Amino acid sequence: MEKAGPVLGGDTGLLQEEPPPRPTWTSKAQYILAQLGFSVGLGNIWRFPYLCHQNGGGAFLLLYLLLLFLLGIPLLFLELAAGQCLRQGSVGVWKSISPRLAGIGLASCLVCAFVALYYNVIIAWSLLYLTRSFQHPLPWQSCPSAGPNHTEPECALSSPTTYFWYRQTLDVTPEMGVGGGLQPALVGGLLGAWALVGASLLKGIKSSGKVLYVSTLFPYLVLLCLLVRGLLLEGALEGIRIMFTPKVSAWGTGQAWRQAATQVFFALGLGFGSVIAYASYGARRSNCHRDAVLVAGLNALTSLLATFVVFAVLGARATRRTRHCLRRNAELVSRALAAGGLPETARPPGNLTALPAPQYGAWLQGLPPALRDALGVTDCRLDEEMNKGVEGPGLAFIVFTETLTLLPVAPLWSSLFFLTLLGLGLSTMLGVIQAVLTPLLDAFPVLRRRRAPLTVLCCAGGFVLGLPFAQRSGSYLVAAFDDYVATLPLLAVAACEAVAVAWVYGAERFLAAVWEVTGHRPWRLYGPLWRFGSPGAMVALLGASLGQLALRPPTYQAWDRATATSWRRPYPPWALALTLGLMVVAVLPIPIVALWGVLGPPRGPPGPRGRGQQEEEEEEEEEEEEEESAADPAPPAAPPPPRTLPRGPDEREGAPLEDGEELGFPIGHAA
Repeated sequence: MEKAGPVLGGDTGLLQEEPPPRPTWTSKAQYILAQLGFSVGLGNIWRFPYLCHQNGGGAFLLLYLLLLFLLGIPLLFLELAAGQCLRQGSVGVWKSISPRLAGIGLASCLVCAFVALYYNVIIAWSLLYLTRSFQHPLPWQSCPSAGPNHTEPECALSSPTTYFWYRQTLDVTPEMGVGGGLQPALVGGLLGAWALVGASLLKGIKSSGKVLYVSTLFPYLVLLCLLVRGLLLEGALEGIRIMFTPKVSAWGTGQAWRQAATQVFFALGLGFGSVIAYASYGARRSNCHRDAVLVAGLNALTSLLATFVVFAVLGARATRRTRHCLRRNAELVSRALAAGGLPETARPPGNLTALPAPQYGAWLQGLPPALRDALGVTDCRLDEEMNKGVEGPGLAFIVFTETLTLLPVAPLWSSLFFLTLLGLGLSTMLGVIQAVLTPLLDAFPVLRRRRAPLTVLCCAGGFVLGLPFAQRSGSYLVAAFDDYVATLPLLAVAACEAVAVAWVYGAERFLAAVWEVTGHRPWRLYGPLWRFGSPGAMVALLGASLGQLALRPPTYQAWDRATATSWRRPYPPWALALTLGLMVVAVLPIPIVALWGVLGPPRGPPGPRGRGQQEEEEEEEEEEEEEESAADPAPPAAPPPPRTLPRGPDEREGAPLEDGEELGFPIGHAA
């Protein structure tokens, strides 16, 4: 394969310079689990099923798979290849292509910092529920008493699980503008969450890799157990049937396409820099294209598994609530009959609780509106009950907890479920923090020998800065960050990544370089997708999201104690200003660094690193490797048989490297 010259000029030999030594994952399985653990998060449990249900069921699933192939896998492969071949974090990768592009990596780091502040609060919620699960009966199984023979009115108007979530866990304020002070239990949970993250990352990938075996695999075991148990519940199959009934008309709406593309993007964790950071510790000859397809496929299967579990539980809950509604209506009608207040023509055609849904609906619709209001009967429809509480944290902390209380040995099931949430959240958090630490360690080699203090410092800073989310109004801030601050800037980052590879470096040149380094030829289809498809899709998504933000002012779900219901409130002006300000701050490094590269002082031509500096860095890397592997020494490898290295990429595909040999990646390390 003939190599093209440098994009921005410079020494071609320097552009082919081998990257410095770097710690690596102990096995390929550990690396795949790390990528899978980061991409599979809480959104697979409480976001994907909701979107699937609201946008055509099975039709949305087909649309999601189509966009996963056209949008998700190409961008995931791009990040995997860049990190694996250049063996640097997000800042170093884009700076290697051009110093003017280093702002892309800085923007990724800022977004990860914002995500870490609020995401660990969700882990804190899971920790609080987990610690309360070792009680019998569960504390959210019944309403608390407000005195002798009196139930707490707010709980009686809602439900035990709803009351426990809003009033005893969050002790939430009525609106975002009322801070309410710190919630001590949440502060303790947040401290415990950051302690878990810090302990898992204390020794870099050597320690986090071992944690990922448990935090990534354990949720699959519990989800399978919940699926089997959930299918045995009455109404579970009806819930799954409603879920997967395809509504092809959804394909004609722009909302379904926008939400499917958004879910593909965020489900794979694109733009965070975590994929690049993890890939930089992988084997350089690994088939990164196969890894991208594998991780994306497993992620989609996980979302599908979670959807089965969620709608089996929702179907059982909706069936139970529908029957309760019918029994209530039957009592109201019986009282009216006994009092003689029901005309003969309005009498039901039989026992209301035994009527099929179509027959009951026809009877209810036949009642005059005034009589219906006077009786107080409601339309008990299964599909309407399915729509209640199926999105966001409420799905996990209200709906699931309600169903788990009905199972035998409820504390055991509750403990397993919240351990699953803890594992999913921890795996994602490890990737988020690694995306911040890796560029720091790459930029300042002296920090590599002080990894543990740096990790502790980052976690301590995250705890302090995350305290506003542990206020009584903190859940409203979590929603604002999750919906806007941590999402929209990533679309701009991903679009810039595609432009950097396709238009600055050159898509075909990048594919050829990956082929030469890994020995595996990528699909040529990725070239036009990176040049036109990915940037266009990201810009369209960003424009649609900003347009929706401008046309429909954003709202958040607040809790009203008087009525014991949640309702949508508009964000106060200061919250909108804060949200928009942080979004702008997150993307500012991209234009600032680019403009500095154009308007700043001229830089001299890139030169080779000094031998002393290179030897010093290599010695530090070797000392670090020896310290990390001292407790687990690897057996000596047998010497490979002598062979001849293939010359061109056609001969080189699939050929193993000699010991100590690294193939050059034609992207420079020019400063």
